[in-house]
Amino acid sequence: MTLPRVGISMGDPSGIGPEVLATALASPAVREGLVPILFGDGPTLERFPTLRGLTRLLPGELTPHSGPALVLVTQLPAKDARPGRPSRAGGKAQLAYVQALVAAAKAGAVDALCTAPVSKEQILRTGARFYGHTELLAEAFGCEVLMLMDGPRVRVALATNHLPLRDVPGALSVPRLTAQLQLLSAALKPRFRRPPRLAVTGLNPHAGEGGLLGDEEVRTIAPAVARARRRGVDCTGPLPADGLFAHPERMPFDAVLVMYHDQGLVVAKALDFEKTVNVTLGLPLPRTSPDHGVAYALAGTGQASATPMVTALLRAAELAAPRRARGPSRGASTA
Repeated sequence: MTLPRVGISMGDPSGIGPEVLATALASPAVREGLVPILFGDGPTLERFPTLRGLTRLLPGELTPHSGPALVLVTQLPAKDARPGRPSRAGGKAQLAYVQALVAAAKAGAVDALCTAPVSKEQILRTGARFYGHTELLAEAFGCEVLMLMDGPRVRVALATNHLPLRDVPGALSVPRLTAQLQLLSAALKPRFRRPPRLAVTGLNPHAGEGGLLGDEEVRTIAPAVARARRRGVDCTGPLPADGLFAHPERMPFDAVLVMYHDQGLVVAKALDFEKTVNVTLGLPLPRTSPDHGVAYALAGTGQASATPMVTALLRAAELAAPRRARGPSRGASTA
């Protein structure tokens, strides 16, 4: 069987992305499970002996038939790629790697995407409008997407992504939540070979206490759950988030749709930090990422664990395998 071609963006050249990628791509499981197409900075990646065997290509030279490759998007001077010392040029570069990866995906040159962590702050400082990979990918591919933190013990999808808390209530609506529940159910159904059992959290403490602590549950979340159920989604809610996650080993649900970023990510990272993978649902091809950031304090020290990156790469390959077997198709990527 032909191995899936996983396109990988290097992330922040001053973060831990380059070093954890170098370690991860040397892993026997990764080497045997996928064809890496790495988009990044030549001088930064050439520091690592494990990456020197990759064919060097310029972005325009990549084809759907290229083997393992390092696509040289930038050639940064050393001062702009110092570990733990982010730079303006590095901020521009890390966005350029993602954009080159997206272009390769649209050209059919890769079967899945895996993104190393970037710094939103450093990218925004360059004047670019960037709020996260998920938002960029949704815009680039023109589709509605859903962020799923996919871990061994909990799977948490986010109704809203990178929003200030004050903006979350206004971003929730019955049509949007209904569509998200349908997407989550459709994406997980192939894994379980049945409709997955989904929980939906409330927004307010104690799921609003019947309107005493807020009425979003009554006005928006409960009607969305009811509408999704009428459309064949096996979902329950709104449920108080604190009690729902109290005993993850006994949770009767396959996944949970939470209302805002930290309501779900605090749980996912506390329980399964190294094994949780960020999966973007709804794209025409799979996208994964480790669930950590650039970790400037660890960059260059050799102390950063490559386990999350290995897990994310293997998950991308796993998701891409059935797609590669049947040929490219539009629609939700399965998780």
